[in-house]
Amino acid sequence: VQLQASGGGLVQAGGSLRLSCVVSGRTFLSNIMAWFRQAPGKEREFVSGIRWTSGSTYHTDSVKGRFTISRDNAKNMVYLQMNSLKPEDTAVYYCATANRYGSFPQMVSEYNYWGQGTLVTVSS
Repeated sequence: VQLQASGGGLVQAGGSLRLSCVVSGRTFLSNIMAWFRQAPGKEREFVSGIRWTSGSTYHTDSVKGRFTISRDNAKNMVYLQMNSLKPEDTAVYYCATANRYGSFPQMVSEYNYWGQGTLVTVSS
């Protein structure tokens, strides 16, 4: 499974960006897609996730109401629409896949495949 993330960039506080992640290869190995982020000097953290089949979504509290995750099953694409961006959203954003059932996985160790990351910088 290969993942390719794109869409990062520099934006002012209050602005918006949309990240994209395309999944290729043995996509049947995953039923969950998620976005994580890692700020300088900090651990990688869960941001948002979605189940491929049901479309159920999950967000960490700090982005609820500002970020939206969506998917296009036909294109094997996942998107993260980020609105009302804050300087504290600055990080490298990674997309990742997992094959899990039950409670939604939010730990790095629960994900099998990762994209290369895309940098989001929010200026104040």
